[in-house]
Amino acid sequence: MRYITSEEIASLNISPATCVDWVREAFMIKRECVLPPKISIHPQGTDFINTMPCLLPPSYHRFGCKVVSRIKGAHPALKSDMMLLDSSTGATIAILNSDWITAMRTGAVAALAINTFRRPGARIYAFVGLGAMGHATLDCFLATNPDSPIVIRLKRYKNHAETVAREYAHHKNVTFEFADSMQELVRDADVVVSCITDADGLLVDDTSLFKPGVLVVPVHTRGFQNCDTIFEKVFADDEGHVSGFKYFSQFRSFGEIGDVLTGHLAGRTNDTERILSYNIGLGLHDVFFATKIMQLIDHAD
Repeated sequence: MRYITSEEIASLNISPATCVDWVREAFMIKRECVLPPKISIHPQGTDFINTMPCLLPPSYHRFGCKVVSRIKGAHPALKSDMMLLDSSTGATIAILNSDWITAMRTGAVAALAINTFRRPGARIYAFVGLGAMGHATLDCFLATNPDSPIVIRLKRYKNHAETVAREYAHHKNVTFEFADSMQELVRDADVVVSCITDADGLLVDDTSLFKPGVLVVPVHTRGFQNCDTIFEKVFADDEGHVSGFKYFSQFRSFGEIGDVLTGHLAGRTNDTERILSYNIGLGLHDVFFATKIMQLIDHAD
């Protein structure tokens, strides 16, 4: 059994575009996996410790279980490790630090959701929350949209927005603008992405600020519950992970992104539909990434 560090994984130089390819590939096999909803335990306040198991299809011979925690005041706030097993023998293959995996698969799923559900001609992409998840989402989104003219609107917080704009200035197809309030951020935006890890209440009280055709991607699910019952469509990466949401029974239309990607379900059908994409984070992607990473490490050895 090996322990694989986050630094060892990062040294493989896996591109953001490859991460988006991996999450798409994993969605295509989702129906063949055993994927129970994650178990979430809250030791105090909004802190959580989640246990996320998944058995890949028989041809992969892989089972994994990730434990991820978010503890307020910890640095980083999100921490995770995974045990990866050979499901044909029960032998433990490796324990992987999953901080890189968690960030990149989350960013890749968000980017895939944006690319799948945005309206044609989308131009203004509004982002709030510019930590590790925000960076991963930007990396994956911009890697898969290298040529289209894009406006990235960033919510100011301390000097983070200006710093991010400098970090991504090499993307010649991207221009940046800044917003001082959530109202200013979402007004006229084609896509709204929230990567904040904790939200106390609603982020935008006035839902009329969301234009027709908007796509809202709450990466950590918080802050947009007032959109649940009024947006025309809601998608998620897995029904079992969102069926306990307070307003789930009141969604006007619900489907899984995997069914859209496989062609079994229509996604956006017109330019005025307002769409929510709740991507809760699946053990499927964690275990799939770990399997791919171990293949790269074994090949390098």
